[in-house]
Amino acid sequence: MKKSLGSQTLVYPTPVWIIGSYDKSGKPNAMAVAWGGVCCSKPACVTISLRKATYTYGCIMERQAYTVNVPSEKYAKEADYFGVASGREVNKFAQTGLTAVHSNLVDAPYIAEFPLILECKVIHTHEIGLHTQFIGEILDVKADPEILDDKDNPLIQKIRPIIYAPGLRQYLGIGELLGIGYKLGKDVGK
Repeated sequence: MKKSLGSQTLVYPTPVWIIGSYDKSGKPNAMAVAWGGVCCSKPACVTISLRKATYTYGCIMERQAYTVNVPSEKYAKEADYFGVASGREVNKFAQTGLTAVHSNLVDAPYIAEFPLILECKVIHTHEIGLHTQFIGEILDVKADPEILDDKDNPLIQKIRPIIYAPGLRQYLGIGELLGIGYKLGKDVGK
């Protein structure tokens, strides 16, 4: 029998995304989020959820744009810093030594050192209790050439993204390949 843990945000894993935005004065800002995911295929959209109290919330509301920056494992320390420091108080790019690049499609910066970037314009916001959900239409995906296969598909094994375990507050890497698509469960039910 399963043990009830009550109502909690325990879904595993969650992404470690760094959300890029500009503040009112044009200063680049970045924040780590774990509450996010794909929410539509056509148009291609992702969603992130932020508390109104965050500096990034105000930045995104002002500019109606954000970037989703997918860090590789070697940037776990910087990703954590982006989640605990406030852009109101520090310049996170100066502190981490990472490079903010102005997107030519949306009014938000992306992080040059991270291998995969989504440039998003806000198309909807939804108030959900403590958080506001931002739905961003993906206008472009930018990828480092070395993470792509010969058909320009990003390879997760080369991106080496970070995943997050809520509750435990742990950062983890991805595991080994278990199978390809439907072939993994092909013989189930026989």
